[in-house]
Amino acid sequence: MERQISNFIRALRSSDVKVSTGEALDAARTVAMIGYGDRGLLKDSLACVLAKSEAEKDVHDKLFDLYFAASNKRSSAQNEAEDREDGEGDGESGEQDAGDTAEQMIALTQPGNEQALATAVERAAEAAGLNDIRFSTQTAYYAQQMVKAMGGEALQARLLEALQRSGAEADADAQRMIDARRALTMAARERAERAFEVFGAGETEKFRDDVAATKRLTALEAHDMARMKLLIAKIAKRLAVKHSRRRKKTSRGILDVRRTMRANAGYDGVPFNVIWRQKKRDRPKIVAICDVSGSVAAYVRFLLLLLYSLKEVIPDLHAYAFSYRLGDVSDILEENEFDGAIKKILREFGLGSTSYGQAWSDFKTDHETVIDRRTTIIVLGDGRSNYGDPRLDLFSGFAGRAKQTIWLNPEGPALWGTGDSVIPRYAPYCNQMSHVATLKDLERAIDEILTTYS
Repeated sequence: MERQISNFIRALRSSDVKVSTGEALDAARTVAMIGYGDRGLLKDSLACVLAKSEAEKDVHDKLFDLYFAASNKRSSAQNEAEDREDGEGDGESGEQDAGDTAEQMIALTQPGNEQALATAVERAAEAAGLNDIRFSTQTAYYAQQMVKAMGGEALQARLLEALQRSGAEADADAQRMIDARRALTMAARERAERAFEVFGAGETEKFRDDVAATKRLTALEAHDMARMKLLIAKIAKRLAVKHSRRRKKTSRGILDVRRTMRANAGYDGVPFNVIWRQKKRDRPKIVAICDVSGSVAAYVRFLLLLLYSLKEVIPDLHAYAFSYRLGDVSDILEENEFDGAIKKILREFGLGSTSYGQAWSDFKTDHETVIDRRTTIIVLGDGRSNYGDPRLDLFSGFAGRAKQTIWLNPEGPALWGTGDSVIPRYAPYCNQMSHVATLKDLERAIDEILTTYS
């Protein structure tokens, strides 16, 4: 019983449902109180204990149905096996156990022996360690191991022996072996596929997410976009939880030992009144200035989607786009569906020869006042300005007014300063120059920025 619920919790965790040790213990106590008899009641009760959101409840309900459907078969199979062992306790079982394993395997596949086959399959699944399955490509391997555990080698030996003989009887014998092996393999594979849905599907999704997060953003194709949006939502949630918790912790302050001791002098130093030393923390304020020319546009989509998914922890967010002329795109992003907003931004600001100098001039004229001492300026661009004036005088002024200036460059460091790249000239005014090529790089950069506010 205990192993049954622990395996179910492991399946939940593999599907990205966070289950703490305390919640696992609560689940075990729930099972001890309710039992496995009423599956509907058990399902609802475990959902109350283990699922903390509607999304997690959906995952829980799906896995519960898959896992305990197999569990029903395991229980029935075990009961039948115990009944059969009780009925064979008259001393004749030793002679029967020494019988032909191949014939036993053939008998399992005959009509009317479905429960006996289920018993053999469940025992073979346990022997093969089927609960360790992680990827769909492993189903064939585990099915093969299960057939082997059920006596497949004996069946194969009988098949080879029959094939070496001649005559109608040998042919019929061989066909019986082939049919039995096919039936056993099918049963084993179906069981392996069910186990994958319970224990492996979540791991496969995590693997695919990891691949997507480390893939160059310029290499993504149209069919990758749906996964990337879901992945960005997960990243945003992870960062929001992390930095919300960090801000709550830091808002309390640190223990002021001297003031606490003085305040409790009348209690012989017993700290009834604890005094914390508060340190003012700035609320995150980000100004994102994005080059949306053709060479960088693919990266802008993901940076802006990630930033606007973090409104919970970045309440003060301003976005600007430019290729030649710069404009405020915050309203476009907030008032339109995201994909439509990006298309509109590219259409309005993505044309013309790239000019960082002109962009800084436009920002100086119309938007400079948005920068204050708590502002982080994020520049996303390759720093290639078609040999125009980079207007370092303006950029240095923006950086001097801000809390920090972070430049995210899709080009690798080996290309900085080559051709019309003026990145090395901007570098002295930046707190950090980072190469960002993947979603993982963007996550790391935003995480580091948010950390400076907590």
